[in-house]
Amino acid sequence: KRFVQKMEKPNPKAFLGVGKLDEVRAYIESNGIGTAIFDDELSPAQIRNIEKVLDCKILDRTNLILDIFAQRAQTSSAKTQVELAQCQYLLPRLTRLWTHLDKQKGGIGMRGPGETEIEIDVLKKKLLTIDKQMAVQRKNRGKMVRVALVGYTNVGKSTLMNVISKSDVFAENKLFATLDTTVRKVVIKNIPFLMTDTVGFIRKLPTQLVESFKSTLDEVREADLLLHVVDISHPNFEDHIASVNSVLDDIKCADKPTVMVFNKIDAYSHETI
Repeated sequence: KRFVQKMEKPNPKAFLGVGKLDEVRAYIESNGIGTAIFDDELSPAQIRNIEKVLDCKILDRTNLILDIFAQRAQTSSAKTQVELAQCQYLLPRLTRLWTHLDKQKGGIGMRGPGETEIEIDVLKKKLLTIDKQMAVQRKNRGKMVRVALVGYTNVGKSTLMNVISKSDVFAENKLFATLDTTVRKVVIKNIPFLMTDTVGFIRKLPTQLVESFKSTLDEVREADLLLHVVDISHPNFEDHIASVNSVLDDIKCADKPTVMVFNKIDAYSHETI
């Protein structure tokens, strides 16, 4: 079930208006719903207020995306990047929770914001080492032309990578199947170049992920050519194109030479108006 409310700006207390929140609560109670997901980032206060009214688990957009990333992370690099993003998301929420518990003289046995800050520093140092290693790897690749596959999540970048490079990069029909950067040497008509598969972009990409996936996004920054892969069969493909262009703009890559590739043409059905 999906609830939508048109407002000039979100309610600072509970994101939704009081009437709409009551409507959501009635649906949750009558259908035994255990989790409500909000398609935006909620403040710690908003989450607390919503939980009081709806009496179920509340996830905001960032929390959900980080959960999916945590499930997909396989390598040490991806796990560290996701863990850092989770800590950065958690820190302001922990600080408020800790202050609230402090008033009640509680909080014993829980991780305080100080511990999380130390953890963030440790993870940043670890990522710094990983970034340096990846920078050295990029330097060692020499002067070959670099092509990076970019696009919204689940548009078929990894499948395309496998076809072009005749490799077996992990590809699956699900969100964020690729978190690690994969580079393959490709030769087409005697022209060699390096092709890079990157993490899928998404609308309203959480800032924590942009920060922690710096080394992956550096591959896009250093590419000579971008192949912008689009799932032409998706009903919102135009929104996806705009979202990818927005992220490319954020990471200062909007002016790079780009070839748009329409993928999943076999699943496309022409609509007559």
